[in-house]
Amino acid sequence: MTHPRVQLQALRPDAKLPRYMSAAAAGADLSAAIDEALVLQPGQRAAIGTGLAMAIADGYEGQVRPRSGLASKHGVTVANAPGTIDADYRGEVKVLLVNLGNEPVRIEPGERIAQIVIAPVVQAEFVAAEELSETERGAGGFGSTGGRG
Repeated sequence: MTHPRVQLQALRPDAKLPRYMSAAAAGADLSAAIDEALVLQPGQRAAIGTGLAMAIADGYEGQVRPRSGLASKHGVTVANAPGTIDADYRGEVKVLLVNLGNEPVRIEPGERIAQIVIAPVVQAEFVAAEELSETERGAGGFGSTGGRG
C-alpha cells in the first residue's frame, strides 16, 4: 500500500506533528499551538491554530474531524466537520472548535483538539441537463427512505 505524502512546515516552535495514536487509526491527532490556555464558553466558537502548514499530495484532501473524547466528555466538536484542507492550501491549519456543552471548557497549549484524515478526492464533471433519470426515491428528502433518526 502506498501512502500519500504530506509535507509539514512548523510555523511555531511548539507545533506538534500530527500523530496516529494506534496502528490502525484512520485519523492523526492535531494539537493546539497557542500561547496560553483558552476557555470556550458554552455556544462559543474559536479558530485554534495548530502551528502547521502542510502540502498534501495532489488528488487528496485533509479532513479535519472532531476527537471523540472531547465531544463525548465536554461537548466540544469541530464546527464545520469535516473541515477540508485542499491540496493547494499552504496557510496555517486551524481547527474551528465549538462548545456545544453546558460548561466552559479549557483548551491547553499542546492539547490534542481534532484529528486529520487524509482521503482521496475525485473531481466531478458537472453537466447541465433538461431532466434527470427517475428513481424509486424520486425527490424525497430528509427521512424519506424510512430510516429512523
